[in-house]
Order: sequence, then C-alpha cells, then structure tokens
Amino acid sequence: MPCIRELDEISDVYDEWQKEVNMELVAISVDDTRTEKRVKPLVSGKEWPYKILYDTNQELKRRLGISDMPYVIVVKNGKIIHSHSGYTPGSETDFFEELKKM
Repeated sequence: MPCIRELDEISDVYDEWQKEVNMELVAISVDDTRTEKRVKPLVSGKEWPYKILYDTNQELKRRLGISDMPYVIVVKNGKIIHSHSGYTPGSETDFFEELKKM
C-alpha cells in the first residue's frame, strides 16, 4: 500500500516535475507471479503517467539488496546518485526538493 500511495501522490505533480527537472519516473513492481495477477489490473485502472515494469522474479530487488518498499533510486548518466526507502505522506515534496538539487 505505501507504494501505491506514493505513486498516486507523485502522479498528481508528475507533469510539473518533468517540466522543472527534466526527469522520467519508471516504477518497477516486485510482486511475484502469484500477486502479479492483481497488480496489472490495478495499474491499468490507475492510469499513472509513467512506465510500469515488472520484476516478477525479483532479480533487480536482490541485486540491489532492497529489503524495504517502496524503494526509490535516482539514476543519472547510468549511475545511482540517490536512493531512499519507505514512504510517509508528504515525503514526495522532500524528494522533489532533492531532485531539484541534482
């Protein structure tokens, strides 16, 4: 649920973020094949303005050593320059301030 709340909040301001910091958000679901059946209809219903990818075998999650969700990674020029995990209401504003500094 924290992942959905964060994506919903970012969706509301995504166009502004793109204009101001020239960024693209790609969300990656780490739901396994059992729960993926519920995730795809949810994503379709949300009509989020960003790309959603699926890591059903959780290989990316393992390779990055991610344990807490949601997990945000900022990649610039092929390198991870920022990451954080977890979500609390309003933290998307703090995250946007970080993006502006980058």
